[in-house]
Amino acid sequence: MVLDLTASSADIARVICGIPSVSGSEAVLADEIEQTVSAYPHLEVTRHGNTIVARTDLGRPQRVVIAGHIDTVPINGNVPTRDIDVDGVPHLWGRGTVDMKAGVAVQLKLAAELSAPAVDITWMWYDNEEVDESQNGLFLLASARPDLFAADFAILGEPSDGCVEGGCNGTMRAVIRTRGVRAHSARSWVGENAIHGAAPILTRLAQYRAREITVEGLGYREGLNAVSIHGGVAGNVIPDLCEIEVNYRFAPSKSVADAEAHVRAAFDGFEVEITDAAPGARPGLDAPIAQRFLAAVGGEAHAKYGWTDVARFSAMGVPAVNYGPGDPHLAHHDEERVPLAQIDEVERGLRAWLTAS
Repeated sequence: MVLDLTASSADIARVICGIPSVSGSEAVLADEIEQTVSAYPHLEVTRHGNTIVARTDLGRPQRVVIAGHIDTVPINGNVPTRDIDVDGVPHLWGRGTVDMKAGVAVQLKLAAELSAPAVDITWMWYDNEEVDESQNGLFLLASARPDLFAADFAILGEPSDGCVEGGCNGTMRAVIRTRGVRAHSARSWVGENAIHGAAPILTRLAQYRAREITVEGLGYREGLNAVSIHGGVAGNVIPDLCEIEVNYRFAPSKSVADAEAHVRAAFDGFEVEITDAAPGARPGLDAPIAQRFLAAVGGEAHAKYGWTDVARFSAMGVPAVNYGPGDPHLAHHDEERVPLAQIDEVERGLRAWLTAS
């Protein structure tokens, strides 16, 4: 074993960032985590695929889930990690430092040290977050062991710049199609050009203005954007099909059905196929346990614009927030890096909340 959970959170982050775990290749890191946390008698450890669950069972009146994914997007010359200074501020640089192994490192250290927390804790470290939902370790665990998700509150250690981000936007993908008639490009008037017919779709997208919707005091910014366009048969053929894929990010006050109605109205008159959708999550910060969390970490909640797995907890009736070190703008970036002080701050915040009587 290479993990030493008596080390600092930053040192633990250095170690686990040095174990490559691109989505689909998390087994080595999952093995290390399972073996390491199994040595602590206050933790009951369960493994499902490459997802590791460690629970306390102290009979506390409340239980919280604290989760983090152990996979990363592909490496691009940014492993091994190294320490760097950015404007005089010490950072840990490299793939996974932001998304989200620094957060996982904090969780591992606290899981090992907090043998008698004020609440019972279910720690979850899961695989395949960065890829299709059908492979997501949290999704598979929820299908196989929904009992492990029973809790009063949940925290996902996604990078939030050390701030609390409540809930998340929902997301939807749709394909907008135009159809035409194929013809030789030398006799274009015989056919009907599907790509030309898509021009009004692009105009509507260019004129669309994102809205900000307040939900439980937090402002969620929506967006509707083209993310890909496909059309064409050959260099001398008038195309008979054009497909524009759009992505709609919607406030958690909307249901998936509401979002679909909005997309269909935006492209009224065109063929619309919804290809993927995931609901958002309301902030869930009104519960007393959530208020105590906010007070302990000394933070003011903000809205989470992107979709995260907090939505899975919300769908199961568990209010959830995002709280972790790292600037989310640097997630997946080739210059991914996290301030060392921010790792310590998140550890202090979680420790203060989890040990408060």
